[in-house]
Amino acid sequence: MLGQVLMAALVASGFLLMGAWKSALSALLGGLVALIPNLYFAYRLHLVRHGGARKVVNAFYSGETIKLALTAALFILALQIPAIDFLMLLLGYAAVLSVFWFALLT
Repeated sequence: MLGQVLMAALVASGFLLMGAWKSALSALLGGLVALIPNLYFAYRLHLVRHGGARKVVNAFYSGETIKLALTAALFILALQIPAIDFLMLLLGYAAVLSVFWFALLT
């Protein structure tokens, strides 16, 4: 999770340093759209870590379902903000999600 937070901050900071505050805000919100549902999912699985296999599997599937719904809701909310650039929002979202792939390489 820390890697995802750092990635969101890095992308937003890069745009802010270039003077594009709208792009920075959009990228940061995109990062949060990816980060918040992932935090929820991890917390949900953390709660049942000592439960039986059935509880873990149930928590996994229900957590993933809620994670997807939460992601859609957060995208809808973010797109209601007039100053948001959709491409930068997607860039921030993809950057945070890419942390999973880079973690697999290490």
